[in-house]
Amino acid sequence: MRLRMAQRSQVVTERLDDLVPAGHPARTIWEITGALDLSGFCDTIRARQGGVGRNSTDPRRLTAVWLYATVRGVGAARELDRLCRESRPYQWLCGGVSVNYHLLSDFRVRHAEALDQLFTRVVAVLVKKGLVKVRRIAQDGLRVRASAGASSFRRGSTLERLQEEAAEHVRQLRQWLEDPKKSAGLSVRVKQAKRRAARERQERIEQAKQLIPQLQERQRRSAQRLSQKQQAEQQREPRASTTDAEVSRMKMSNGGFNPAVNVQLAADPQSRAILGVGVTSEGVDYEQSEPMRQQVEERAGQKVEEHLYDGGYTKTEQIERAAEAGVTVYAPPKPPRNREKRGDEFTPRSGDSEAIRQWRARMGSEPGQQIYKQRGATIETINARMRRSGLTQLTVRGLRKVRCVVLWAALAYNLMLLAQAWIA
Repeated sequence: MRLRMAQRSQVVTERLDDLVPAGHPARTIWEITGALDLSGFCDTIRARQGGVGRNSTDPRRLTAVWLYATVRGVGAARELDRLCRESRPYQWLCGGVSVNYHLLSDFRVRHAEALDQLFTRVVAVLVKKGLVKVRRIAQDGLRVRASAGASSFRRGSTLERLQEEAAEHVRQLRQWLEDPKKSAGLSVRVKQAKRRAARERQERIEQAKQLIPQLQERQRRSAQRLSQKQQAEQQREPRASTTDAEVSRMKMSNGGFNPAVNVQLAADPQSRAILGVGVTSEGVDYEQSEPMRQQVEERAGQKVEEHLYDGGYTKTEQIERAAEAGVTVYAPPKPPRNREKRGDEFTPRSGDSEAIRQWRARMGSEPGQQIYKQRGATIETINARMRRSGLTQLTVRGLRKVRCVVLWAALAYNLMLLAQAWIA
């Protein structure tokens, strides 16, 4: 019997440039990043006087690695670190330059302003080339699981107790680490890690405690829109997370409640390019339409004339202000509780302003319904693409870092859209 056996002593040589074939998506992303202005990512690179120091990693290389990882649905720095050592496309993008998860994680969330400016420049290029139009936009919210547990939410009184316990723990830890006998077996690195962990927990508890008054005010504003019976049912003492104070418990698509953030996306229904990105800890959408419209106009340098969103955004004040700004809103009116007395949701009511009357009539017409159908056909598919890009479970904490992750996903999506246009 003859068998082919492994012969690992043989020498195999291969150039880095041969790791991926021509036309591979990694090569496409590398070519696109070469045309981007990444100067904003170099602002944190500084020369240190009196020493040679260590060379900084090329921002283009790190940008290309994260964009390719986002397209492939990789959202964890540790997993990306492993891929850069074991996967051929990532090795090709690194080009023989070593990276680690600390470097990758810091780069993804440290350059928030530069990343936002880069996203704006890409949107401007898409508009300038005629690939994107801003006249009509569609908006929707995407709730993404946060990096916090449900058991981490505590009341204000509990947070005060935890704050005292955390302060006492920091004091005892300091005494223990400063005692040569008790901490003799610990290295300097381990001591620093213990101090940092205790300090960060104390800071997170303090942030959660400071957030309680804001949650109470938000609860008060939300209660104004409810009946007395609903207020009595939903009146609870607000809680904040000691893991990530900037997230809230939200109702998810599966019907349950989980710690999450509300990601807002606006897109062009024709090209399906993402034009605006927002992240909030509020679980409702009715205050998010106007800020998103203003953001899109600032990024694209053009005026939005028509705004499509679902019933969760419907608020008469928002529709009236949009009409004053010359924006036509396409959103479904809420059906009345008593149809026999008030008619359907498209029937004008006695207290309606002229803008609201026109909105009801518009949404009750066949042309209005056809235009509104573009919202679901556009933004829902984009939400699914964002899910595949890693926006299912966040691995970072804090709205600033979460916004960076969302910007990376939106940027990768738009760049691949631009690449397809170039190839065509």
